[in-house]
Amino acid sequence: MPSSMTFRTRSGRLLPAIIVAMLLASCTGQAPQAPTESVQGAATGSSDYYLQQAQQSGDDNKADWQLLAVRALVREGKAAEAYNQLKTLPQELTAAQQLEQKLTTAEVQLAIKDFTPAATTLSTIDPTALTNDQKARYYQAQIDASQGRVSLGVIRAYIAQEPLLQGQPHQDNIDRTWMSLTQLSPQDASSIVINADENTLQGWLDLLSVWQSNKQDPDLLKAGIKDWQRRYPVNPAAKNLPTQLNNVLTFQPASTGKIALFLPMSGPAQVYGNAIQQGFNAAMTGQVSQPAPQSTSADQNAQAQPPVDPNAAVSTSAPEATATQAEQPQTPAPVATPVASSNAQVKVYDTNGQPLAALLTQAQQDGATLVVGPLLKDQVNELASDQTPLNVLALNQPETEKNSPNICYFALSPEDEAQDAARHMWSQQKRMPLLLVPRGNFGDRIAQAFANEWQKLGGQTVLKQGLGSAGELRSSIGSGIRLTGTPVMTSNTAAPAQAQGVTIGGITIPAPPTDAQIVQGSSGGAVDSVYVVATQSELTLIKPMLDMSGSGRSRPSVYASSRSYQAGAGPDYRLEMEGVQFSDIPLLAGSNPALMQQASAKFGNDYSLVRLYAMGIDAWSLANHFSQMRTLPGFEVSGSTGDLSANSNCVIHRKMPWLQYRQGSLVPVSS
Repeated sequence: MPSSMTFRTRSGRLLPAIIVAMLLASCTGQAPQAPTESVQGAATGSSDYYLQQAQQSGDDNKADWQLLAVRALVREGKAAEAYNQLKTLPQELTAAQQLEQKLTTAEVQLAIKDFTPAATTLSTIDPTALTNDQKARYYQAQIDASQGRVSLGVIRAYIAQEPLLQGQPHQDNIDRTWMSLTQLSPQDASSIVINADENTLQGWLDLLSVWQSNKQDPDLLKAGIKDWQRRYPVNPAAKNLPTQLNNVLTFQPASTGKIALFLPMSGPAQVYGNAIQQGFNAAMTGQVSQPAPQSTSADQNAQAQPPVDPNAAVSTSAPEATATQAEQPQTPAPVATPVASSNAQVKVYDTNGQPLAALLTQAQQDGATLVVGPLLKDQVNELASDQTPLNVLALNQPETEKNSPNICYFALSPEDEAQDAARHMWSQQKRMPLLLVPRGNFGDRIAQAFANEWQKLGGQTVLKQGLGSAGELRSSIGSGIRLTGTPVMTSNTAAPAQAQGVTIGGITIPAPPTDAQIVQGSSGGAVDSVYVVATQSELTLIKPMLDMSGSGRSRPSVYASSRSYQAGAGPDYRLEMEGVQFSDIPLLAGSNPALMQQASAKFGNDYSLVRLYAMGIDAWSLANHFSQMRTLPGFEVSGSTGDLSANSNCVIHRKMPWLQYRQGSLVPVSS
C-alpha cells in the first residue's frame, strides 16, 4: 500500500491528499486560525482583525487574539474599548500569556491615565523574562508612567530602550534622553550615583557637563562636543547626536545689520508701541545703564541680603490690550552679556497701517534680515500662515504654541507670572495650593496657566476660588475666606471611565477617578499655600481674611502677583503684608535703581509703560542673540524683564525675582 493517499481526477491525474485537504479548507473559509504572529511580537494588525479572529477561535488561541486586540486598541486610541476587552480575558492563562497580560494591563492603565496602578503593575514584571519587543514596550511604559517628570529611573529606561529601537524611533529616543538630562539642574546631575557598569549613562552625564559648561559659547560647545565624541566612540549619542546638539555643529549667527521693528505706531495701541521702541532704541545706542554685578554664590540667602528700598520696586500688570504669554525656565543658567551700542540699521513699520503680509514683503524688499514684532496677538497668530523667509522675534505668543524654524516668541503676561509662581511655590515644598483669582476669563486664563505648570512639576489638582468686587470682599470680612475651591481641569486630567475596577490574573485595574474623587483627593489635606491675583486695595482686604482662616503653623503661605504691588506703600501697609511673597520683573523689583529712575522719569511714573520699556530693552538683546536662542539649547540672556531662555519651540521663558514683606521692609527671597 502506498505511503500516502492519492486521488484520481476525471482526467486521470493524481493529486496528493494534502492538496485536496487545502482545497476543501479554502472552500469553507470559516475555519478559525491560530495567531500568525507571536502574542509577544509587534501586534501590527488592526483591532477589528484581531477581534474577529478571537470570536472564531477556540479556547486554545482565543486569549492570544484578545491580547493582540487589546494592544491594537490602545495603539488606535480606543482606551475604553481596550479596558473592556481586557476584562474578558480568561482566568487560566499560560506563563507567556500571563507575562504579556501584565504588560498589556500596564499599557491600558496608562491609556486611561491610571498612573499609580500602572507603576505598581510594572514593578511586578521581570524585564529579563521579556522578548526584545516586549522590553521596548516595558521601558516605554516606565517612561509614560513618570508623566513627564524627570528622574534617574526615567533616564535609565531611555538608555535601556535605545538598543531595541531602529530608524526614527531610535533618534526620538536619543533626543528624549537628552531632553530629560537637560532638565536636571547642575546640582542634581552632579549628585547622581551610578553603578560601575553604567558606561553609557556615564557618557551621557559627561556630555551634559560639556553642554552646561559651554552652552553660552557656540565655538567652545562645538569643540567640546567633538572632543566628547572622541572620548566616547561607542556611546549611542556619539553615533547619532541629539538633534539639538547636531544643530550646534552647524550653527551660524544670524545677521542683524538691518532690523525691521514692527509696532503699532498709530491708533489705540500707539502708546505701547512707543514705549517698546524707546526701550529698544535706548539699548541699541548704549543709553541703558547696567546694574552692578551681583553675587551668585550658593550660600547666599535672603537673610544675608539687604532690604530692598520699598520705593525702588514698582509694578503693575501689563495692559490687557497687549497682554502676552510665556513660560519660566526650571533652573538658572550662565547668562549672555547684554549688547550695548551697535551700528545696526533699524526701520520702524506701523502695524496699524498695513496688513502684516504686506509689511513683511516690504521689509524683505528693504533688505531687512530680522523682524522684531509684531506686538498684538492677532497679528502674531498670522505669522505662521504668512511663511516669511525672514527671521522674526515676535513680541507676543500665538494661542497655540507652534514650532517655526525662523520665529521666536517673546512675551509678557499675567499667565507668565502664574507659571513662575507655580515653579516658585513648588520649590518651597508647597503641595496643596489654592488660587484666588478674579472671576471671568482673565482669572480663568491665569488659573489654567498655573495648573498646567503645576502638573508638569508633578503636582496634583489645583483648587481655584473666584474673587468678586471690592464691595463683595468688604462684605465678607466678618466671615473670612474659606480655604476651599473647585478644581482647575487641565488637558491631562483623567476622565471618568468604568464605575468599578476589575481583577484579571491577580491584577486589579481600578476605574479612573471621577471629578468628585479628584476634588476630594486634592482637598483632603489642608491648603498650604495661596496664590492671590488682586490689586493692592483688594489684597489689603484679602490678607487679613486669610490670616483669620488659620492660626500659627496652620496658616497657609501667601503669594501674590505684581498686580498687588505699588511703589510708595506706607509702613502700615508693609507691616500688614508681613510674610507675603510677590514676583516682579528685575527692573521693577529694584535690581537696577539707576535705570529705574531713568525709565520712571521718562514715563511720568506710569509703570505699565516702564514694563514695556523694559521689554524693548530685552527685545534688542534677544535680537542680537536670535540664532543662539533659536538653535542652542539652554542659552540664556539676563534681561530687564527676567532671565530669558527658550524652549524647543523658541518661546522665550522668563524667570523673575521674588520679594517678601518682612518687618516693614522688602527682602529678596532666595531661590
